[in-house]
Amino acid sequence: MSNPVVLIAEELSPATVEALGPDFEIRHCNGADRGELLSAIVDVDAILIRSATKVNAEALAAATRLKVVARAGVGLDNVDVKAATQTGVMVVNAPTSNIVSAAEIAVGLMLAAARHISPAHAALRNGEWKRSKYTGIELYEKTLGIVGLGRIGVLVAQRLSAFGMKVIAYDPYVQAGRAAQMGVRLVDLDTLLTESDFMSVHLPKTPETAGLIGVEELAKVKPTLVLVNAARGGIVDEAALYAALKEGRIAAAGLDVFATEPCTDSPLFELENVVATPHLGASTDEAQEKAGIAVAKSVRLALSGELVPDAVNVQGGVIAEDVRPGIPLTEKLGRVFTALAGEVAQNIDVEVRGEISEYDVKVLELAALKGVFTDVVPESVSYVNAPLFAAERGTEVRLVTEAESPDHRNLITIRGTLADGSQVSTSGTLVGIAQRERLVEINGLDVDIEPTDHLAFFSYDDRPGVVGVLGRILGDADVNIASMQVARDAKGGPALVALSVDSAIEPETLSEIEQAISATSVRAVNLS
Repeated sequence: MSNPVVLIAEELSPATVEALGPDFEIRHCNGADRGELLSAIVDVDAILIRSATKVNAEALAAATRLKVVARAGVGLDNVDVKAATQTGVMVVNAPTSNIVSAAEIAVGLMLAAARHISPAHAALRNGEWKRSKYTGIELYEKTLGIVGLGRIGVLVAQRLSAFGMKVIAYDPYVQAGRAAQMGVRLVDLDTLLTESDFMSVHLPKTPETAGLIGVEELAKVKPTLVLVNAARGGIVDEAALYAALKEGRIAAAGLDVFATEPCTDSPLFELENVVATPHLGASTDEAQEKAGIAVAKSVRLALSGELVPDAVNVQGGVIAEDVRPGIPLTEKLGRVFTALAGEVAQNIDVEVRGEISEYDVKVLELAALKGVFTDVVPESVSYVNAPLFAAERGTEVRLVTEAESPDHRNLITIRGTLADGSQVSTSGTLVGIAQRERLVEINGLDVDIEPTDHLAFFSYDDRPGVVGVLGRILGDADVNIASMQVARDAKGGPALVALSVDSAIEPETLSEIEQAISATSVRAVNLS
């Protein structure tokens, strides 16, 4: 039997090939050359790429034996993950390979902006010696505000604490005790904006974080603020930032990311108090080597039939066939749990009941944690790092199995306790021969709804007319309801509306509904 064939479509470090080992036939091609790629990919089992090779539906259709697409890096913009999933091709990346490099460029941009390094360098190259013009400021004893205290944010906090900075952070998904252990004071966003001398953004790009730092936010900051964004473009509104810099309402900015990339023409580039780099966060030899080694290991695991912790779409591994259908359902339950909780729980139980409890269901605990943290941290969450995120945030996790399941053949529940002692829970099951996913419980109330891409949950005191108000407001917002469930314990008591809708509900619409029905809780989650 011949060895599996691995195609390396871009230049990768020698350590990548070494990590693959001797059990594979290694081929090379220029992935940026479309014709060469489509010809070379036909009979390979795995392909290793970076950012220049586009593995889209056309390439996947040409690949008759392909099992794994491995991206030696974090981003997956050049991989059609949906098409790969539909064709049964696993997609893996290296989600933690660049965290040190990303943290270091944020620090570098901050120093460069504070000391005017870029314009001073340009002036000197033009034969101008301008010491007095480019007088900067020290970081020592200044207040650093970190927006997003994930793994990269923590690394930045550690490094700049060594500069003698006082560190505050805004992150609704981090417990104050955990932050305090790192010497970081958790604050709300308004406090961070008003107190910070320097600010560094380290959030994932989501519908909720897009434009998070905009006109209103920049109106609250000190005129001496130095702002750095080396996370994702679009979190800081570039037009609002330009206006604030131009008008002297903010001192300087350091940018490595932009709303549209590549970005070579921006009004921001005209300003001397902006230092900008072309998304170099992961562009270090060390990060590239770590990424190559990580995906090489993933390819080895995938082609040998083992569980691949960094799989983005398809979970491989020696998992009982009866357990496999529950993996994507459990991930979705985790994301719904986080949306309902609105914070990271102090402890989480992953309860697995019914026939599947006789198998090894550890993978379902990992799937639950992957879902719980997917919308919490800026990094890609995988089966290997999800428990680390829980440990970092002081969340205790327990897997509970029980053979008895009175109402369902199998039932998966995620239950957690929040900082104020309240509990949140959500349950799901698979029904019918087609194993269709269903949400069957939310916070102790029975529902029956498919976990589609867009869900919303409204808690309120039971009374007539609420459903009509909901329908009217969503109709006015051009949001179509796919299905609706109303649940309650008793007439006039706490009630819940669970909705599946065809498109995401805008925050303004959610606020309007909250006020109109006097909701005690409004939560939306986008699973797409």
